[in-house]
Amino acid sequence: MAGRPLEGQVALVTGAAKRLGRSIALRLAAEGAAVVVNYATSKKEAEALVRQIVSGETAGGAGKRAIAVKADVSKRVEVEKLFAATEGEFGRLDILVNNAGIFYPVRFEELTDEQWDQFLDTNLRSHFLCAQAAAPMMKRQGRGRIINISSLGGLLPWPSYTHYCVSKAGVIMLTRCLARSLAPDILVNSVAPGTIHFLDEPAAYPMQELREQEYVQRVPLHRTGTGEDVAGAVMYLATAEFVTGQVIVVDGGRMLV
Repeated sequence: MAGRPLEGQVALVTGAAKRLGRSIALRLAAEGAAVVVNYATSKKEAEALVRQIVSGETAGGAGKRAIAVKADVSKRVEVEKLFAATEGEFGRLDILVNNAGIFYPVRFEELTDEQWDQFLDTNLRSHFLCAQAAAPMMKRQGRGRIINISSLGGLLPWPSYTHYCVSKAGVIMLTRCLARSLAPDILVNSVAPGTIHFLDEPAAYPMQELREQEYVQRVPLHRTGTGEDVAGAVMYLATAEFVTGQVIVVDGGRMLV
C-alpha cells in the first residue's frame, strides 16, 4: 500500500511478543514500518508475530520486514546487543517504543528489596538504557521518536502497587527530562494506559475481573481499553511533529472521576 505514513521507517518495540507490545508492533507494521520485535522469554510468540507481519496478515498487507531479537532490556550488555542487531539488519532506527514492563500487586508492608529492584529495573531502568542506546542512532539521521509506555499508575496512587506506581511515575519524569535533553532532533513522549483488557489471556491476578467490572462502572466511557486503543495513541506520537514531553492518558476518562 503506497503512502503509508511510516513507510521506510524502522521501529523497535520492547516486550513486543504479547499484550500491549504486540498490538503496538502490529499497528506500526500496518502503517509501513519495519519492526524489531524484542522479547525476553516469549520466543514462540515473538517469532509468530514476525511471521504474521512478514506474511502480510496485518492491515497494511505484505512486504514488511520484521525480526525478533531476544534481550533482557534491564541489562546494558543485552541492550547494546539489541541495538547492534537493529542497526546491522536495518541500518537505522526511527521509532523506539519502550513497552517492556511487569505488573503484580504486593502489600507495601510485605514488599521485598528484590521485588522493589525488579520493578525499578524492568519498568524504568530499561527505558533509560534503551533511550540512551537509541539516541546516537537517531541523531545521526537527524530525527527520531521515543515513546515510553507508562501507566495511569504513574499518575494515581494505587494501594498494593507502590512499587509499580513509583516505577511508572519515574517513566513519566524520564520522558520529560529526555524531551528537553534530546530536542530538537528527537521527540520523546509517553502513553499512560488505564485498565486494558485482553480477551485471549487469563486474568493477571484473582481480583482482576472484579476490578475491571468496577472500572467499567466508574469511567465515563463505560469500558476497559484495548491494545488497539493504546496502539492508536502510539501511532499518533510516532507521526506528530510538534509534540514532545507529553503524556497521553488512554483511560476512558478515568482521570476525570
